[in-house]
Amino acid sequence: MYLSNIGGGFMIEQQQKLVLSPYMEIYELVIPKDNLLRQIKELVDFSFIYDELLANYCLDNGRNAVPPIRMFKYLLLKSIYDLSDVDVVERSKYDMSFKYFLDMAPEDEVINPSSLTKFRKLRLKDMNLLDMLIAKTVQLALEKGIIKSKSIIVDATHTKSRYNQKTPRQVLQEQSKNLRRSIYEIDETMKEKFPDKNTEDSLEKELKYCKQLIDVVKGNEEICSYPKVQEKLNLLEESVTDDMEHLETSKDEDAKTGHKTADTSFFGYKTHIAMTEERIITAATITSGEKTDGKELPKLVQKSKAAGIQIESVIGDMAYSEKKNIEAAKECGYELIAKLNPVITQGNRRKEDEFEFNKDAGMYQCKAGHLAIHKYFDKRKKDKKNKNPRMVYFFDIEKCKCCPYRDGCYKEGAKKKTYTETIICDSHSEQVKFQETEHFKEKMRERYKIEAKNSELKHRHGYGVASSSGLICMEMQGAMTIFAVNLKRIIKLMNEK
Repeated sequence: MYLSNIGGGFMIEQQQKLVLSPYMEIYELVIPKDNLLRQIKELVDFSFIYDELLANYCLDNGRNAVPPIRMFKYLLLKSIYDLSDVDVVERSKYDMSFKYFLDMAPEDEVINPSSLTKFRKLRLKDMNLLDMLIAKTVQLALEKGIIKSKSIIVDATHTKSRYNQKTPRQVLQEQSKNLRRSIYEIDETMKEKFPDKNTEDSLEKELKYCKQLIDVVKGNEEICSYPKVQEKLNLLEESVTDDMEHLETSKDEDAKTGHKTADTSFFGYKTHIAMTEERIITAATITSGEKTDGKELPKLVQKSKAAGIQIESVIGDMAYSEKKNIEAAKECGYELIAKLNPVITQGNRRKEDEFEFNKDAGMYQCKAGHLAIHKYFDKRKKDKKNKNPRMVYFFDIEKCKCCPYRDGCYKEGAKKKTYTETIICDSHSEQVKFQETEHFKEKMRERYKIEAKNSELKHRHGYGVASSSGLICMEMQGAMTIFAVNLKRIIKLMNEK
């Protein structure tokens, strides 16, 4: 099936071949032709995973590794069905569609869930998984003639940190509480068998308590047989055993506070997405939560083009209509379908004094990520030179006093800190006229599609909360989730032909 010039590679290569078993015909009987996993298996040649990962395997010593394609497919199943490591392995024991998809014989044993952690950390660590997997699906969609439009729609979606500003001890407390509550609904007498709760502010002792609790629960087979108990037990056990290195820190250090509106915030990450009008995601970048949307547009355009997409129009909300993006659109020969926010230009300000507009909050934010606390509309006379109306943004002076970026921004002894923006400037006049055309308005009607896509990522595939800690892990999660979502969309469009 695969070619290799390395002796050890041949050993792994052999593991990719279809396993011979007298029971293989069972799959033909129990898995219908329209089964999603069957369709994905028939659609995608996963050999590219073997080729990409071969360098990360030790080929000349040790016992045979689990085939890399199979390990990758386990992670894909996690994303498709929003399952934990433990639960995806457990379901693979009895779900024939899972075993079929994993290229296993019906009687084959499944892996240990801990193997998935090792696979992520050791085999995927140096790969640009996000761009690679998106490019593969875009290539597939182009080959199947699915992508016909020459527009991309851009937006960002929020993902909360796994710990969401909670200490590891608080996370463990919450998960152990949920486990106990699910058990009490079945048998309240179990309370007498549980260890005494930890009352000290000590992560070490909280871990000890959780381990004792897990041992007691796992010692009761009847209680463990209930799915709602097993689910909570798996989550707690995974936090204790599978993510210990992150539990040693006070929070997810890569996650940052971002703003959904002026009054609401989140702690985590942003995934900036570009997709076609056919709802195939063509590019993505993942940042900490405080980053603004507009700055990621050039990367999304470049990545989409690199994946093979022809771009005549870029559709987005007002966050993308900043001056640099308007100029870049002209230079690169595509239309920017984004309504102009009258307070986006940064004029001739010094580089160190640049602030960025946060469209979710409707406020400017400084380099440190602090939002303006209120704003004031200054009606200056338009008949005087340089006296166009302006918006004045006020910042919390107490935060400015201790800000690491205060040099050149905050004047010692100042009683207030403001940032002003001219409402209209000449560089936007063409965009103002353009957004009044019927063509602009018609293309803008396509923007709702990406909001629906963001909802799908969160509500069907668990993308609302990070499955692990750190930006690298978030990128892995994003890669697998988008890969799964794109494959589902391709199959749906193919079936509609």
